[in-house]
Amino acid sequence: MISSRTFAALLFAASLSLPQVAFAREPAPHTVYGVGPQYDTTHVYVAPDDVDKFVASFLATFGGQSTKQVVATVTPTPSSTTSQLLQTPVGTVSLFGFKTPIPYPFGAERTGYLVTDIDAAVKAARAAGADVLVATFPDPIGRDVVIQWPGGVNMQLYWHTTKPNYAAFQTVPENRVYVSPDRADAFVGSFLRFSRGKIVSDDKKASATEIGRPNETYRRIRLESVFGKMTVIVTDGHLPYPYGREMTGYEVSDLDAVIGKAKASGATVLVEPYVSDHRRSVMVSFPGGYVAEIHAAAK
Repeated sequence: MISSRTFAALLFAASLSLPQVAFAREPAPHTVYGVGPQYDTTHVYVAPDDVDKFVASFLATFGGQSTKQVVATVTPTPSSTTSQLLQTPVGTVSLFGFKTPIPYPFGAERTGYLVTDIDAAVKAARAAGADVLVATFPDPIGRDVVIQWPGGVNMQLYWHTTKPNYAAFQTVPENRVYVSPDRADAFVGSFLRFSRGKIVSDDKKASATEIGRPNETYRRIRLESVFGKMTVIVTDGHLPYPYGREMTGYEVSDLDAVIGKAKASGATVLVEPYVSDHRRSVMVSFPGGYVAEIHAAAK
């Protein structure tokens, strides 16, 4: 009969001879694939006739500049769109004005997140619970993939052949995500496993004035990671317009001045300024229909 000590020794020796290839394919458990908030863009789709009007209004409101407009194919199937990057001190927009019908599921992804290694990032996202909606494909300056998190939140991950170098934001914008109570915890858990981020606050009795329903409450979760800020808005879906249509919240120092610039440049105020959670906020629609939340610290 083999003693327990001998049996343990045999197991240990056997383990040393096991092939290690399978383990090498798994994503590193603590790797962070993000680069920084200034490389995370809101994807905005407007009609070609509205592109220039949107650019002028958005930059007049927030400052900054645009890259040169190009016409390109940015999907894995045939299509054509104008494309340019609007870089402001408070957030970045990837702007598309499709000249052809938009291939599915493009137009439903809310953001593009730059990653250091797109293949490894896809493995990590899958391991964290994401679905791959559009497998990795080349674009004119790199590679892209579209993923979906629990709760139906679509995002694009991208990688550039030439490493970009963007200035840091003056204030980091927040990605505003609406999910149901059934999937909120699953979404937060999956995204945090991927991003290695943290929960800043989880208020189960936040003022629903923030979503157009005064005298009620809702659950609001704020997250932070290398990808930037995120506010997870957990609702029953009974949302008056325009709530749920905005994708990004922009923080500014002087809200009234920014509202004035927005109005003067052709934007429309959809929700007048209100105060909640130590911030003063407004909802604005830019030419082309892009809806944004803009806020400043309440005095």
